[in-house]
Amino acid sequence: MYLKHFIAQNYRNLEQLDVDFDPNVNIFIGQNAQGKTNLLEAIYFLALTRSHRTSSDKELIAFGKDFANISGHVYKSQVDVSLRVLLSKRGKKVWINRVEQAKLSKYVGQLNAILFSPEDLDLIKGAPSLRRRFMDQEFGQINAEYLYFAGKYKQVLQQKNNYLKQLAGGAAHDTLFLDVLSDQLAGVAAEVIVRRFKFLKFLDHYAQNAYTSISSSNEKLKINYRPSVRDITEDDDVEIVYQKLLASFQKNKQMELLKKTTLSGPHRDDIEFELDGKDAHLYGSQGQQRTIALSVKLAEIQLVHHLTSEYPLLLLDDVMSELDHSRQSALLNYIHGKTQTFITTTDLEGISWEIIKKPKVYRIKSGKIYLEEGKINGRQE
Repeated sequence: MYLKHFIAQNYRNLEQLDVDFDPNVNIFIGQNAQGKTNLLEAIYFLALTRSHRTSSDKELIAFGKDFANISGHVYKSQVDVSLRVLLSKRGKKVWINRVEQAKLSKYVGQLNAILFSPEDLDLIKGAPSLRRRFMDQEFGQINAEYLYFAGKYKQVLQQKNNYLKQLAGGAAHDTLFLDVLSDQLAGVAAEVIVRRFKFLKFLDHYAQNAYTSISSSNEKLKINYRPSVRDITEDDDVEIVYQKLLASFQKNKQMELLKKTTLSGPHRDDIEFELDGKDAHLYGSQGQQRTIALSVKLAEIQLVHHLTSEYPLLLLDDVMSELDHSRQSALLNYIHGKTQTFITTTDLEGISWEIIKKPKVYRIKSGKIYLEEGKINGRQE
């Protein structure tokens, strides 16, 4: 799959962008705050209908404008698709082949994109919330059922937490309704957890292979899902997970009333990365942690291909300068000939471009894009 034609209007500082991309590698050069990251964010938004940088869609509309419009033409092996997202003060609308879609879940998945930014290098050593967001974003775009249940879980969780606050404040008194909400939450949570186990098992397999290839070491990477309800295992089906969650909610009922929040469930779960059986978060060096993060991103590419038979777009936002020469080479070798890749950088120096054949090079300045002759390390392409 690749994105051929792309239009962005009033998206942050991208006032009027209309560009054709190369199906292989596209490099964007520019100083900071010129629009490189905004461009990759806009492509990512076209795929997932949400930003990786903010939860407020209104921030994406250019200052003083009433709307932002993003559209693109996607070529796949089986079908060609035109996509469009319109943001306004009233909300968000999406189209597939000029037909407006009533549900975002019908739209997401038409275009798959994997984004890798310097912040993703903190996936291993960062807070658990980063790893939960990673699961929801990546699994949601490749599986409509996961997207639905993850969204439903957030809705019911908010309902339950709001009701816990009402009970604590004396605005509500019916604890039976709290039990109803807990039952609903356990049912939806079980669907999320079972799917997380499934997708992480695939991701673990591909990440192990990628880590071995990149590190050239005998260390073994293992990715484990750690539910907040400890007795839940990957062998449990949806019904068993539901029963275990419900038992946890009942056990913690008084504590949840005291704390005014739900104490277990997917919003409290985590991923653990191990190297030779040791927690990489605690014992891994910075180099090992970065190699794991890179391995996970490369594994995502294989996971999307495994589940959709299409390779996703790969968006590398100023990440090349964060990797040493060996990791750069490993990354570029891994993706070469597989994915349409978008790379942002402030300059071309110090990066292993020799692996890439005839990339398309653009310069971005003040939200405008200019096609340049491809010059990589002084060579005329």
